[in-house]
Amino acid sequence: MTCITTLDALDALYGAPSEAARVKVAQQLTPTYARWITQSRFCLIATVGPDGTDCSPRGDDGPVVAMLDETTLAMPDWRGNNRIDSLRNIVQDGRISVTFMVPGSANVVRVNGRARLTTAPNLITRFERKGVAPRCVIVIELAEVYIQCARAILRSRLWSGGSEHEDLPSVGDILAERTDGALDGRAFDTAWAARADGTMW
Repeated sequence: MTCITTLDALDALYGAPSEAARVKVAQQLTPTYARWITQSRFCLIATVGPDGTDCSPRGDDGPVVAMLDETTLAMPDWRGNNRIDSLRNIVQDGRISVTFMVPGSANVVRVNGRARLTTAPNLITRFERKGVAPRCVIVIELAEVYIQCARAILRSRLWSGGSEHEDLPSVGDILAERTDGALDGRAFDTAWAARADGTMW
């Protein structure tokens, strides 16, 4: 196996990026980037910490983040599986990348920056839903924002809505496998919809 071990070798293999790839990068939320991000209800946050990396999905029933100003975003931490891997990383390191997606769009927008966690009452109450407030809010100080190439989504036909994955394993299937059948996967899947509906926020 031939491995690429230097930046010079990597640059020689790929060459220089196009002008469009260079000029699309901004150091703050321009009006067009702000319009794009505030239409996103789903994103992936990537963090890094002493125990490794984490990439976690985040979603909401409206914009997944609130724009506090041209360089600051706020994201409520809604209920999940309570592993809090991303939050642990943020407390210990702070570096973050957020990939924003909009269903049907072949493009994604990425924000790179630093994050911190807050329980400031003004932010906690801002995100309250149906009488439930997030336990904390992720505040992201933006270092750069840019739109990404559409080829990955086009190649994967992500939004095609096809039915080629009808045999995709469920969460119950995976949990049953991981526990050698001790956990009843079918019962888990059957109960999941009602449990999620009652604990969404």
